[in-house]
Amino acid sequence: MALTFSERNNGVIVNADSAQLYRDIPVLSAAPTGDELNRVEHRLYGVLDGAAPCSAADWAAMAKLEIADIQGSGRLPVLVGGTGLYLRTLLDGIAPIPAIGSEIREAVRSTSVENNLSRLNHVDPEAAGRLNPGDTTRIARALEVVLSTGKTLAEWQGRREGGIADEVDLRPIILLPPRDWLYRRCDQRFDAMIENGAVEEVSRLLSRDLSPPLPIMRAIGAPEIAAYVKGSTSLQQTAAAGKQATRRYAKRQYTWFSHQPPCTWPRFTDALEGDAIALALALIKSKD
Repeated sequence: MALTFSERNNGVIVNADSAQLYRDIPVLSAAPTGDELNRVEHRLYGVLDGAAPCSAADWAAMAKLEIADIQGSGRLPVLVGGTGLYLRTLLDGIAPIPAIGSEIREAVRSTSVENNLSRLNHVDPEAAGRLNPGDTTRIARALEVVLSTGKTLAEWQGRREGGIADEVDLRPIILLPPRDWLYRRCDQRFDAMIENGAVEEVSRLLSRDLSPPLPIMRAIGAPEIAAYVKGSTSLQQTAAAGKQATRRYAKRQYTWFSHQPPCTWPRFTDALEGDAIALALALIKSKD
């Protein structure tokens, strides 16, 4: 859909998917194919090495430069991707949280999620009560912020800076197709990834001995395929686990995009096939 819209509107597609930033995993991340890249210019796909972490603020800084360059050439930036935190940071700005002390970060990141949650409950009970008890990354982030700065993450987030929402004419659309259709697509995608080289991609990542907490090592499907490469599971078990992980992630995205963006953003709830694509494209331009 983004390809068709960009072709019709002199658009350039800008990646807003955290996994597709990495050149190491084009199959695992379902990055654009060669044919798709030839149809429309794409930016911020495969621009990072797997050893490089990328925060929402890092991506937003890169995206701002690309957007300005595309607009400067008289073309239309078309942001595509499901990393909601990236999009929120770009549009609404980011809290000016000081750099976290390395000793605090290392101590928090090397501690179990159970212990971090227990400690967070003492120093920031609101965050502890709000976060999923198994969300290792967000619990660690909330804890390291309050320990390093003396202020809670919520306090910092009340002072967002640098968003571009007021500077652009935004034409958003949120795709929320029927869940059974979406989950079938998730399963089909994982099968295709296995067939097209995802196992080999993960094997190469493992051979580099990259740090397990790096975003690329936690990409959807990477831990499941890594278990197969290491001989811990069969390919059939890996496929089943990978599909389940993909569906769970899709469910979280679905919930986030159902409720987090402004209610004025149009939601398109049909399956994205056939005539429905034309209807979705029309919805994007309905503000004209």
